Amino acid sequence: MEIRDAVEADAGRLAELADSPPDVMRNLVHDRTVRVATESEEDVVGFVSYDAKQGTVHVTQLAGSTEVCERLLKEPITFAQRERMAVELLVPADESEVEAAVEATGFTDSGSGPKFAGESTVRYRLEPEAAEQ
Repeated sequence: MEIRDAVEADAGRLAELADSPPDVMRNLVHDRTVRVATESEEDVVGFVSYDAKQGTVHVTQLAGSTEVCERLLKEPITFAQRERMAVELLVPADESEVEAAVEATGFTDSGSGPKFAGESTVRYRLEPEAAEQ
């Protein structure tokens, strides 16, 4: 598995993985740090997007199998380690593969997050000292 920066041409595949419109994903590629996991040069199997604000790296989207998500989470975690920042993300209640990856990489459940389109989320956080281990 290779990890690389997302490019605009990936927007269609990212839209499939995130169940979002391609235009939204095209904007995401331009507005956030987006890394993709590929099995071959053209076969995108997952992605992570994140940005940093007020001392915290916020993972805004994560998609792929549990194994792919675990590998992709290393990207924002590594960035956060260098900057001595915490990492946070929200996981929709029905995304068990993503939840398994988040827990396997050391995040802790920080309680309920906001609802999106009526769907409950769980807030996860990884403190800087935990990210360094």
